Amino acid sequence: MVPTPIRDYSEWHLGRQNYALWYLEINDQKIVDYLDALRAHFSEFLLEPNHRQYHITLFICGFLTQETKIHSDDFSFSEFEQHRQIFRKENFPSFQLRVRSIDSFTSALFVEVQDTENILSLMRQKLCIVSNEIAALDYCPHITLGLYKTDYSSDLILQKISELPVQYKQAEFGLKVEHLTFGYYQAQTLQGKLYSYQHLFLGDSCCN
Repeated sequence: MVPTPIRDYSEWHLGRQNYALWYLEINDQKIVDYLDALRAHFSEFLLEPNHRQYHITLFICGFLTQETKIHSDDFSFSEFEQHRQIFRKENFPSFQLRVRSIDSFTSALFVEVQDTENILSLMRQKLCIVSNEIAALDYCPHITLGLYKTDYSSDLILQKISELPVQYKQAEFGLKVEHLTFGYYQAQTLQGKLYSYQHLFLGDSCCN
């Protein structure tokens, strides 16, 4: 596993502060309790502090700017307005996701999210009409539990997963998504909290 050093990634943020994204909030208390239990089980491996709320990233926009874009990973408020107009036009209904089992990337522990209707992929395709996603990889909807604090072997992480109580290994939850959130986090704060800027309620054709 690849650790995440605690430092100021100035070569990335270049002094810019607010890194914006569209995401889905996780407010269901049963799911939050499940994620908290998983995070506690793996606490010895995960980087602290971690103030980032549980969420599912939908689309990474880039660094918010009021003015003309200077860097390739800048994202202007005019582009945000175009995103809102797309959502108004498409008028996506609320939908269901499935929160499933725990797994691992090379740098982070996460919980799988199943999107059987491919609604998230469709939304992302529409947003790409306006702007390319920053650092886009193959999209895998998930909920991050935490980053690894040092270089662990994959076997060690798999062993820890195998030690989970049965109810956590087999847990599965439905998650009803009724709104999307546009927000940001402060780039200089590693695992800092998410700040919501605007909610977009699905099936309602308006932002609040």
